Amino acid sequence: MRRLTAALAVAMACLATACSATGAPVDLATVESVERPKPVGVETNPPTTTGAAAQVPPCDPGASLRPGPLPAPGAMPVGSTMRAIQERGRLIAGVDQNTFLFGFRNPTSNALEGFDIDRVREVAAAIFGDPNKVQYKVITSAERIDALKNGEVDIVVRTMTATCARWVDINFSAIYYTAGQRLLVDRSSPITGIDQLGGKQVCAAKGSTSLNRLRESPAPPEVVAVDNWSDCLLMLQQGQVVAVSTDDTILAGMVAQDPNVKMVGPKFTEEPYGIGIPKQNEDMVRFVNGVLEKSVADGSWAGSYNHWLARSGEQAAPPTLRYRD
Repeated sequence: MRRLTAALAVAMACLATACSATGAPVDLATVESVERPKPVGVETNPPTTTGAAAQVPPCDPGASLRPGPLPAPGAMPVGSTMRAIQERGRLIAGVDQNTFLFGFRNPTSNALEGFDIDRVREVAAAIFGDPNKVQYKVITSAERIDALKNGEVDIVVRTMTATCARWVDINFSAIYYTAGQRLLVDRSSPITGIDQLGGKQVCAAKGSTSLNRLRESPAPPEVVAVDNWSDCLLMLQQGQVVAVSTDDTILAGMVAQDPNVKMVGPKFTEEPYGIGIPKQNEDMVRFVNGVLEKSVADGSWAGSYNHWLARSGEQAAPPTLRYRD
């Protein structure tokens, strides 16, 4: 018993000594500020896209190939691109899932929805009689052209501006919507126009015409390029850029998501949206244009616009489809 008591006394003494020796707790890290993380893939002033852009022949980018009569759903012509899609059993469409109102994932249903998604569903319904026979392939702006050239998708419907340079590599449908580039800033920002952005950090998506338009500005900003437009909104919210610049329709979706941001300045470009189609599939171009004509004629286009885009304040004005042949 005495030995146990002695051992306990020694242990208590050691503990007391150890405790007194350690003194006050050591502050292992003093953090004065933390830089907010940036989205994956951010590039500042990325190199200009190289290629044959200077050799692009002049064209009317909004004029497509004239459609013929639409075949009945489920009865696509033998040997056609549409028949191959019919036999596969699904349309493969390149789309966005991050652009509110145009192509986004509904957090409740997990379904892809939006004005662009409605166009995809119309094409599927025209081929199969069922708008749900679609395999969606989510792609970034920068991946759109390659996805078509490599045969990964049948169509791309992703707020894609038809340009003469892009017509060299792919085909476009007739124009189904025309947007215009503007600016998005914080509500407290004094910025009112593109001429005030010189040397400031402004966000745009890789592979977009918006990025090139900023570079061509009389007062060029420092361009911050990201994979998705939602990344631009995040960087604006975190104060990492002073503005986002892209089509007004995309910016309207951001305003609908965040009341602390606002669009400023007039439109300074015209952005005609077309459905991208592989270069070799001219029969598919004519077919899609027939689907668009039907959508405009029967009111489906206007109904889709009113559901998704009327909140932008613009009145529904169905496009005049134009053709080059």
